[in-house]
Amino acid sequence: MLVNPGGPGFGGQYLAQQAENIYSQSLLDHFDIIGWDPRGTGESVPAVDCISNYDQYFSLDVEPTTPAGLQALVDSAKSFAAACQANNGALLAHISTLDSARDMDLLRRALGEAKISYFGFSYGSQLGATWATLFPSTVKAAVLDGASDPNASAMQGTIDQAKGFETALNAFLADCAHKCTFAHGADPGATLDALLAAIHSHHYPTVAHRPTLNLTIAYTAIVDALYAQSSWPDLDAALTQAESGQGADLLALYDDYYQRQPDGTYGNELEAFIAISCLDDPGPGTVAGVDAYNSAIVAVARRLGPSFLHGYSCVFWPVPGAPKVTITGKGAGPILVIGTTNDPATPYDSSHRMAQALEHGIFVTVVGNGHTGYTQSSCARDVVDRYLVQDQVPTSDVTCQPGGV
Repeated sequence: MLVNPGGPGFGGQYLAQQAENIYSQSLLDHFDIIGWDPRGTGESVPAVDCISNYDQYFSLDVEPTTPAGLQALVDSAKSFAAACQANNGALLAHISTLDSARDMDLLRRALGEAKISYFGFSYGSQLGATWATLFPSTVKAAVLDGASDPNASAMQGTIDQAKGFETALNAFLADCAHKCTFAHGADPGATLDALLAAIHSHHYPTVAHRPTLNLTIAYTAIVDALYAQSSWPDLDAALTQAESGQGADLLALYDDYYQRQPDGTYGNELEAFIAISCLDDPGPGTVAGVDAYNSAIVAVARRLGPSFLHGYSCVFWPVPGAPKVTITGKGAGPILVIGTTNDPATPYDSSHRMAQALEHGIFVTVVGNGHTGYTQSSCARDVVDRYLVQDQVPTSDVTCQPGGV
């Protein structure tokens, strides 16, 4: 079974290396788990490597108060794109999802299999759906856990994701009404609003030789913690610390998002993410074209929407977009698509639209919080295991309630 963790930009070897901690014993007994690092990612040679100092590019204030601040965001995007071109040569034109889906068929052939199964998380769903559309006769079974809408444009995808993270933040705040320290018994939403306004005004200290706490770092920290409900206590602690005028804990969550290592170096996940995303769908070709979506983004995400604005990297990308595949899965047989109701990164409605786009998509709803559903729902694991191992295809869509029902 081929497996992919998502991104785009993450290598997949670790899914095989840590398979015992991810997949059920039934899947481990039945399958050889094959994880690989897609083009440009992980230990693939060459891998995308654009920059070394992330702070210089990604800690700029996303809510600039002056024209010079906005121009700094534009200049940063130009500089990042230029660095990627200078440091990666011809690689950038050949790492699209279409390219990686074709590589999956090469892996199948190398393994000597006429048909093969696949399990993809997050962006791995888009990759798997592309593969199933291109090579339907080679699909034994496929599970897509946490899928984006395959027919959405880049900017519509941004709007959908902003709404997804806002929904997840609201779930966190509702939980905070009973559990959080930072709200001190007050309205958690109002408390967060006041804290964000204070951060925007004061730029609190973090740690030596690192950026001060601004809204960009705060937003990124919040987004990082919303990927898994297990991180909510860390977010509560970081927000509590920020209330006292210190930003070290929020910076730590920001660093976790960008895969910063203890020695100050970074993985290449974000660089590969941007490079693959700009190739798959570069979006608007001008700064004004990107900014035209600002009101729509903020309309669906009042608090977190500003963090999704000013995404200009693809405007200046040095290579043209790759051909786009219309996802159908025609001829591939039944494919399971899992959507989690409060998934921030691949929102529930987007996952549902993936199932609807497939010729024979079966939708599994996981009622819960966090990104993807298989690892958090025993019910979803049972449905997946019966489908992959026993060829038992659900006759209709499935809903998994908390507790595994």
